[in-house]
Amino acid sequence: MRAAETRSWNEDPCGRNGWAQAPRTVRVYNAIVARWLAFAVLLALAGSTAQPAAADDPEALLRSAATHLQQGDATQAIHDLKAALAANPRLAAAHMLLGQAYLAQHSVEMAADAKAELQQALDLDPHLLWAHFYLAKIYLDLGRNQQAKEQLEQGLKEQPNIPHFLSLLGEADRKLGDPQASIELNHKALEVDSRMTPAHYYAALAYLDLKQEDAAIRELEAAIRSPYIAPEMCTALASLYAKRQRFAEAEALDRKAIALDATRPETYLNLARLYNSQGASDKALTALGLVFPEGKTFPADAYYEKLQADAAFEEGRAYQAKKMTSQALAAYLRCLDLDAGNGAAHRQLAELYLKKGDTASARDHADAAEKLGTPVEPALRQRISQAR
Repeated sequence: MRAAETRSWNEDPCGRNGWAQAPRTVRVYNAIVARWLAFAVLLALAGSTAQPAAADDPEALLRSAATHLQQGDATQAIHDLKAALAANPRLAAAHMLLGQAYLAQHSVEMAADAKAELQQALDLDPHLLWAHFYLAKIYLDLGRNQQAKEQLEQGLKEQPNIPHFLSLLGEADRKLGDPQASIELNHKALEVDSRMTPAHYYAALAYLDLKQEDAAIRELEAAIRSPYIAPEMCTALASLYAKRQRFAEAEALDRKAIALDATRPETYLNLARLYNSQGASDKALTALGLVFPEGKTFPADAYYEKLQADAAFEEGRAYQAKKMTSQALAAYLRCLDLDAGNGAAHRQLAELYLKKGDTASARDHADAAEKLGTPVEPALRQRISQAR
């Protein structure tokens, strides 16, 4: 690209007020973000996009890919970007957009390819501001928080006080164990752009780390007042409302999260917890059936394994409330197979085994629960001791 075109890549692809079109997920900035960058390409490569792109014209292919990304067609964008890179492998902007197109496919398996493309874009042009940002986001998703922080700090050296970078840097700091720094950076981001909804969410997570639930609720309530919210914001606030027995408001928020994205297992799990808290066992079991629906595959990683364990625990709660002891025992044991450190499951198993007359198993689970910091009630411990 020519020098003037390269400089345009360091402008906010959303424009001055672009964060008002914030993505609908916080965890991964995918398809909508790709459209922002696509718009930047069209600005950088001003010209008609109406004609089909010639296979030997990489900039025409880049324009075509940018148009497809704006239209949400990641598959065709990938086709055009690969053709552009075949003609000119050193086209840094094409590598950056290809990384975004991979992310826009919402596939965990494509994350490695997206990371490789973004890294190659930076190898070719280290001043590609948004490549730093989205590479940092991938690093956060992978748990490589220090590397994410370094990418964001590099971007802020290139162009200080970009609210997107400040906010995500705050989240990196929180994951590195400094929630107070996250609060300060996210509030700074909001000073620059008060409509940057994810900054409220990240600040809320930091307040939760500091056990300041009232402040977290205020941040999340500010976030959901925006028309550009993510499901995670709704479920986080729903969980806090449920703790305060604001059940109707909590359910409405979970339903809103489902309306935003009906594919997220976390929302159905959150809804099951809410129903269990109200003793609505049948509703809880119905919601749990949607956490990991039959026929749908999920990544075999620690995150989804923990979700499965939590779902099994809620299933145990529901069956226990229905006095279906065998099913409850099976669910709690399945929870422990997935998450041996779940002290609450041990505690419930201690109670169920005592009711079955299996004192030895009740005692073993009561001991395990105590070691994990979730001891059984003193009255239950006394009953177990007396049953020896």
